Amino acid sequence: MEVEIKDFQKDVLEESFNIPVLVDFWAEWCGPCRMLTPILEKLAQKYSDKWKLVKINTEEHPELAAQYRIRSIPNVKLFHKGKVINEFTGALPEKMIEDWLKKTIPNKYSEMIDKAKVLIEQGKIEDARAILEEVHSGDITNSDVKVLLAKILIFENPEEAKRLVESSNVSDEYIELANSIITFVQLFDKMKNEHILNEHPIKRLYLDAIKCLYVRKFSDALEKFIEVIREDKFYDDEGARKACIAIFKYLGEENEITMKYRRDFGRALYV
Repeated sequence: MEVEIKDFQKDVLEESFNIPVLVDFWAEWCGPCRMLTPILEKLAQKYSDKWKLVKINTEEHPELAAQYRIRSIPNVKLFHKGKVINEFTGALPEKMIEDWLKKTIPNKYSEMIDKAKVLIEQGKIEDARAILEEVHSGDITNSDVKVLLAKILIFENPEEAKRLVESSNVSDEYIELANSIITFVQLFDKMKNEHILNEHPIKRLYLDAIKCLYVRKFSDALEKFIEVIREDKFYDDEGARKACIAIFKYLGEENEITMKYRRDFGRALYV
C-alpha cells in the first residue's frame, strides 16, 4: 500500500475535501510507530471507502512536524476539509482505534445534518424534516438523525419519536436531548391516562402543565410546572422537576425561554 507523503498540499489538504485523510506522523527509529503502522494499514484497507491513510516521516519532513506541533510520535491526525478535526498519540490497540475512527470520521451526510439543525433552530421544521428524512432513508442507522427526527415528531407522534430514540446508539452530543424526548413521551402518556397519577390537590395543575407542553406552549408549561414544584416538588416522583429539565434540554440552554425560567426553577427547588 503506497501511503507515504508525496505532496502534502495535494495528498492531504486538497484530498481531505474529497475524503477524510488520516495522517500518521512517524519515524524509522520509533518502536511504537512500527507497531501502529500495520494496524492503520489494515484499517485503511477495510474502510477505503470512508477515509484514506497518508504517512509522514518526521525525519524527512521536519517542517510539517513543526507546523503541526508534533511533540511525540506516533501522532495520528484526521484531516477534513483542510483542517485537523481530531487526533491521538501512541500505539493504541486496533479495537480502540477502530472505535475512535467510527466516532470521528465525518458522515457523508454531515453537511445535510448540520443544515437541518440550523433549520430547526430557525423554526423551519418542515424543511428540516425533509432533509432528515432524506438522510434517514440513505443511512437508516444514523443515531444522530434518529434523535433529531424524534425531536420533530415528539408532539405529533410520540410513540414513533420514542421508537427512534430507543433504537439509537445515542452519542454524548445528543444524550440529553434523547432523555428529554423520553421524558416527554412519559408525560404525554400520563396526560392521556390520568388514572396513572395519584390523586392530589396539585394533580389538575400538573396535568394542565403537561397539556401546555403537548401543544408547545413552553412558557405556560414551565410556569405551571414550577408552581407544582412550589406546592409539592415530590409529586409524581418529582415529575415537575424532571419536566422542567427536559424542556430546558429540548429547547437548549441558549434559548430565551430556557434562560428566562432557569432562575425561577432553581428558586422553586429550594423554597
